[in-house]
Amino acid sequence: MKIYADRFPNALRQLLTDLLVIGWVYATIRGALWLHDLVQQLAVPGQKLEGAGGGLADNLAEAGGKVGRVPLVGDELTAPFERAAGAARSLAEAGRDQQELVDQLALALAIGLLIVPLGLVVFGWLPLRLRWMRRAGSAVLLATAPAGRDLLALRALAGQPLGKLTRIGPDVTEAWRRGDDTTVNALAALELRRLGLHDPHRP
Repeated sequence: MKIYADRFPNALRQLLTDLLVIGWVYATIRGALWLHDLVQQLAVPGQKLEGAGGGLADNLAEAGGKVGRVPLVGDELTAPFERAAGAARSLAEAGRDQQELVDQLALALAIGLLIVPLGLVVFGWLPLRLRWMRRAGSAVLLATAPAGRDLLALRALAGQPLGKLTRIGPDVTEAWRRGDDTTVNALAALELRRLGLHDPHRP
């Protein structure tokens, strides 16, 4: 399987396109990571709220435990501390929920930023690139076999512009049908040139 064309203009165009696609993918991934990190900063208030609520709940629970050891009235004095500690735990839980929401939002936005650019690469550029590689590899094999060159000539007749075909000969189709070697080779070379490949039968 050939990766790049033999002819310099075609190979240069393919190389530049590949480099642009690689740069495009890299920039897209970097942009998605930057957006993810940027949105994650929205979780900072939730982290502070969780830390403050959790710390306050622990302190209130500890104070309530100490008050609860007071003889006779300890149980009654503990109830307000327990309620306050419960409220502080609710604040901490709200902070955790906010962080989870921000995490989900950051992930969704990063994926959303990646979908379209990477989709263009995977479903647009990559199939075309692989198709050329398969066609070029097959053409190289066909160019070295007499029957293969006839098939290349047939592809040229079917796909090349009429102007290029008539420059080979005034009745190029009839010459191909007769199996004229000069015409077949000219058509095969034309098809190879379209793929950016050198003709092994020509210097």
